[in-house]
This record gives sequence, C-alpha cells and structure tokens, in this order.
Amino acid sequence: MTPKEEELAGACLDQRITGALVGAAVGDALGGPVEGYSPDQIAERHGGRVHGIVGPWHGDAWRTARPIAPYHKGDGHVTDDTLMTHALVRVYDRVRDHLDAYAIADHLVPDLMTNPRWIPELEAEALPLHRLFLAEKWLVTRLAHGHADPREAGVGNIVNCGAAMYMAPVGLVNAGDPAAAYAEALDVAGAHQSSYGREAAGVLAAAVAAATTPGATPDSVVAVCLSLARDGTRTAIERVCEVAARHREFESALGPLRAAVAPYDTVGPDYRAPSLAARRPSRLHSVEELPIALGMVVVSGGDYRHAVLGSVNYGRDCDSIATMAGAVAGALGSPVPEDWAKAVAEASRLDLWEPARTLTEVTREVFRRDVDRRRAHERAFAALGGTACSA
Repeated sequence: MTPKEEELAGACLDQRITGALVGAAVGDALGGPVEGYSPDQIAERHGGRVHGIVGPWHGDAWRTARPIAPYHKGDGHVTDDTLMTHALVRVYDRVRDHLDAYAIADHLVPDLMTNPRWIPELEAEALPLHRLFLAEKWLVTRLAHGHADPREAGVGNIVNCGAAMYMAPVGLVNAGDPAAAYAEALDVAGAHQSSYGREAAGVLAAAVAAATTPGATPDSVVAVCLSLARDGTRTAIERVCEVAARHREFESALGPLRAAVAPYDTVGPDYRAPSLAARRPSRLHSVEELPIALGMVVVSGGDYRHAVLGSVNYGRDCDSIATMAGAVAGALGSPVPEDWAKAVAEASRLDLWEPARTLTEVTREVFRRDVDRRRAHERAFAALGGTACSA
C-alpha cells in the first residue's frame, strides 16, 4: 500500500461519515460563488485558480446582480445542496431505518415547508423551501399540492442532478453495501427525479457506500459505479474516468474532462443558456456533475483538497460537483482541511458535525435491524428446507 492508501484504509465508520458529510458541505461552499461560469471566466475573475473560500462573484452587489437568485453565494456559505443533505439526515433521524419515496412525502416535504431554519445565503431564518431551486420545489408542488404517488412524483421534473446532490446520506447508511445504497437511493429519488437524474442519485449513493469500504480506492469506487450504473450514465462515467486516469493534477484535466462528458450532457456549452432539448429524459444521456466528480476523485488519487479544488475550478454546476467529489473523497477517509471546515461552519452558522454524529448513530441502528431481518430470513429459509434440499 502507498502512504495515501494506508491513510484512506485506516479511517473508521465515524470518521468516514463525518468526512463525507463535512466534506460535501465544504465542497458546496467553495463551489457556490463560481457556479455557472467556465474555468477561464473563473480564472479571470479571481486572478487565477480558486484555492479556497472566495467572495461573491458580484461583490457587494450580490443581492441585485441576479434578482431571480438574490443569494449570498460565497464567503463560506453553503447552498441548497447542503440544506437538502442535512434535511435528509433529519428524515433518517426520524425514521431510524431505511427510507423510500414515501419517507420523502411524509417527512422531508413537511420539514421543508414548515420548519424555519437559518439559511446562510439569505442571511436570515426562513423556510428551506424559500431557498430551493425550482427543480427541488417540485417536491412540494407534486407531493404536498399535487398528491402524486411518491414513487412516480419525479416524472415530469427537469432531469438534473437535484436528487443526486443530497444522496450521500443514503450511501452512508448503507456503508460497505453499494448495491443496497443504489437500490435505496433509486426508491428515494423517485419522488424527485426520473431518467438519468434518478440514476445519478442511485450511483452517487453507491459511490459513497463503496468509498466507505476498508481498502477502497478511487479506482475501486469507479469500478463499483460501472457495475451498477445503466445507460448513458454508465458510459459517461466510463469515458470521463478513462480520461481522468491520464492526469495527476486538475489543471491539465479541466478541458479533457469537459470534452469527455460533453456528448452525454444535454445542457450544452453555455451552462446559463441551455437549449430546449436540455434536461429531458433519455437513456443516452447523463447529468454532467456525477461523472466529473468521480473523474476529479480519480485525478486527485482520492485526496480531498485536490478533488474539491478541481471540481470548483471546473465551473458550470461546480457547487454540486464539489459536493459529490467532497462526499466521495471524505468517505474514502481523506481528511477535510480543518481551516476550511471551521470557516464554512462559522460563516454558515451551522454545526457541520452534528448531522454526522446523528447519522452515525442511525447507521449503526439500521445495521442492527438489517442483521435481525437477515437472520429471520435465514431461519425461515432453513425451515422451508431451502438449505438442505433442491426443487
């Protein structure tokens, strides 16, 4: 084992859950202020590559520069990616077991609609619903107002990474069992997304579960993803990670990774001006964010700082890319820089470690339930003679 592999293999469950959730939040905060721009625009705006927390793109004019999105992105503020991740942890805390689409309808949606919380980008206490992007507001529209079947409510929404961006907790509750994480995330995400957006949620959860496995490496995580992913999502991950394997630093990888994912991305070259064909269901396409996040983890060799900075400087939907890359690198055991985590927690006025403590407790409880269920199945199967006779 290399020193890096020994470091990653030595982390225990508590450390990996903490690394994944804190790592996702920090990546989100670093990527937020440069979301939507190209690597060249980011470098021009910041006088070079971003290497840590930066201020809003439009400076003090952040409230009015983009009136449709008057959010204080930057200065260490987390975005809706983290708000939704923490909301899903609260659902696990309430249910204390595996989740499905009905848990989203019964618990997540009421939480978003009725419980005011501190929203860093609004610099105020408000309902989380008031900060969510329209694709996430869809949950409330369809489930609370439309009374849709939770398992099918995601059909009709734009197909994006909205469900994948907060699916890391599903992977952590299924730590070491990527197939179970994939199946659970597909069920949970059915309330929110369809097509390759739903698929991305399942594969991201599987990636996080695979990353928690002792001895896991970026390559082993990608291999698990390829064994589970379907259609365009699988092909996009394969193509991007093949390219990523040729690079050892993100600067040289920025252009090649974009070129590798472009045939599968429906948004097109201008992220802020997608075509009418963008974000529609397809078996041939993929969200951009998940393959790029996995690619950056490969480029970095699993190093958290390198993976997240590569994701941030990639631009486009880089808060979600850095959220996913941060979750996977953190789950692998790569430490989140303490100065970044402390600064983001203070700026966002959030305890980034409390959700991890909660989810670690829930994960152990769910594992005990799974063992009991598995043993009950074994006893029933044995009583049927399943272990002693054949048909």
